[in-house]
Formats: sequence, C-alpha cells, structure tokens
Amino acid sequence: MDGSALQATPLIARLENCDTQMQKSADSVVSKSLPVNQLTQHLVLLGAASAHLRVLAALAAKPLPDTQVTLVAAQPYTLPGPLLPGFIAGHTTLDDCTIALGRLVEHSGVRWVQLGISRLDTAVRAVHLSDGSALPYDWLSIASGLACNREQVERTLPGAREHALFVHPVEPFAALWPRVAALGDQRPLRLTVMGHDAQAVEIAMAVRHRLPQAAVTLLCGDVPPAAVFPPPVRQQLLLALKDRGVTVLQDHALAIHADTVELGCGASLACDVVLLADRSELPTWLTSSGLALDGSEDLAVDASLRSTSHGKVFGVPARDASTRSATLLVRNLQAALAGKPLQLAPLQTTPVRLISLGGPTAMATWGLYSAQGNWIWRLKNWLDHRQMSRYFG
Repeated sequence: MDGSALQATPLIARLENCDTQMQKSADSVVSKSLPVNQLTQHLVLLGAASAHLRVLAALAAKPLPDTQVTLVAAQPYTLPGPLLPGFIAGHTTLDDCTIALGRLVEHSGVRWVQLGISRLDTAVRAVHLSDGSALPYDWLSIASGLACNREQVERTLPGAREHALFVHPVEPFAALWPRVAALGDQRPLRLTVMGHDAQAVEIAMAVRHRLPQAAVTLLCGDVPPAAVFPPPVRQQLLLALKDRGVTVLQDHALAIHADTVELGCGASLACDVVLLADRSELPTWLTSSGLALDGSEDLAVDASLRSTSHGKVFGVPARDASTRSATLLVRNLQAALAGKPLQLAPLQTTPVRLISLGGPTAMATWGLYSAQGNWIWRLKNWLDHRQMSRYFG
C-alpha cells in the first residue's frame, strides 16, 4: 500500500475491513473447553483488561478450590492502556507491549472461550456468545475495558466508520496503527486525534514523535485538553503540546470526510487520518444487561467491587486501570467464593500520574504539582514493564 491509498475512501475503508475480518476470525474460533461441572462453582471472567490479568496470575499461583473458571475474551492478546502511547511513538514493538492470553491461560489452568459476547442475561445468569451458545455462571467478574458502538458513533458523527480509526478497543487499533505509520514514512500526513482526556493528549504527542513530518491536531471538543487536572498541570500539558508542534483546537466535529473534518465553527479541517480517542463507551452487552451503572455510565460497584445491583457480580469499572483495584478484585473474588468477608477499598489519596510526552520524556503529576524529564519516562517505562512481568511471576 503506498501514499496514493490516502486518496478519497480507500485508506480507512481498507484498514477497517482488516479490523472486521480480524474480529470475524476471532469469533470463528470455537472453544474446546469441557462442559461446566455442575458439582463445582463456576466463575466466569468477562474480558481481559488488566484486572483480569491479575486474576489469572493469582490463579496460576493458587487455584480456587472447588471452582471452575472460564475466561471469555475474543482477542488472542491484550495491550495494557498505559503502554499504548509508547507503542504509537515507536519506543516499543507490538510484541514488547502485548500480553499473549494463551500463555496466561495455560499457567492459570482456566478454560478460555475465544468468542465475542452478544448478550449478558443476569436474570438467569448466562453469557450469550457470538456463536449462539450460552455459558451459565454462578459468579461473574467483569473487566472488559472500553469499546465503541460504531453504529451509534456513525449516527452522531457521519463518516466516522468509513474515514476514522477507533482507538478503543486498543487491540484492533494496535494492529492497524503500523500501517498508518508506514504511510506516514512515505509522505507527510495530516492527522487529527479526537479527544480531550490524558490518553488523547498522550496519543497526540506520541503520533507527533513517530511522524515528525506530520501535521498533528488535537481536536478536543467543547472542553480543554486534560480538563480533569488542576490548572497548573493543565497549563504544563498545553505547553508540552505546543513545544512538540501539536495544534490544539477546542471545537467539535460535525462529520468526517475522506480528507476533511467538518467543525462546529463552520470551518473544515484538512485531514488524512482521524484517530477517534474520545468515542469510547461500555460494550452494549453490558449496558443492556440490567446491571446498575453509575453517574458516569460505568459499571456501578461498591467499596468491595461488588455490583450494587447484583450480589454475584464483581467488576472493575472500565475507566479504572489502577493496580489497587486489580489487587482488590483478586482478593474479593477469592473471599466471595470461599464464603469469607470482603475487603473494602482503602481511602482514596491523591494519585501520582505519569504521562508520556511523546519522546523519551514524561510528566509526573501529584495534585497541583508536576515535573517532567527523561528520568520520569524511564521510571514510567520500568514500572509499566515490571507490571507486565508480574502477570507471569
């Protein structure tokens, strides 16, 4: 594929077609697992987000007695969100920042159903899979990460399905990004990252580092970039974007075309590739399951990570990738299945956030304070990969 693929429709259409074919291939794999043993408890893990990786690692060290565990995850590998900017920037390869589920499953002794989820019926405690089968459960744990309802996005943002790349879920995106980067090596591209949170800021600077000849725009909608941070930290992030040549537009998109993005102000933004980082949401099987959701439309759980509406369901909200929550989920699944009291989450303290700034440099934030430098990037890189190594420890 050469630079001419950027003309009109073909680029994103071809890439998204590859994405669709890859998903169909994953859905066609039928699990070889045995029928559920009715004499034991059956715990089903939905999704392979970082919290469930920690559960699998714990099971490898100490299996749950009298319990059959099944993992439902269509993708053969998972890519932890904190490692995505480094991969986009070209600091790591896909093999370096992904975790092969097959290896974890083998060590943990769980069954792996490599199929998609079509529906979750909490009334009868069954997970309906993409091949039409149903998987009953006694206990359920949810750590599925974010997804995109592409049909709904298309209704609110015409042209998105044909002309944009969806960042979530990250595994299909990670498989497609190298193709975009290769095109950018052949000719200067105009890329737009749509989003305003910390990850969108990281992605914009990572794209700029990987493709220094590209024109990169962060289209952040009606709110400023990284609006959740205090003003002093936000100002430092804006300066970092400016220093790296990333244009910030506080406007929203009305439609996406082959080579432009229509803006709310009436102008058109010239663009070859759009990365949608802000249209992530819970998968439809979760939102239609009857499980309670919180005010941010995420899975509602109490201080023990138990669903506030269903006592046999545990989970980590999709936007929570903290090590603290993953550890608590492991402990409380072990306690619940053993009939022991649950632990409560410790009181929240001001977290230290490590934010990639594109090149081999990063920013550390704590409350109103921030610092940046190469040493922080090295620390972040070490912590991220140390976390990955723990899954096989």
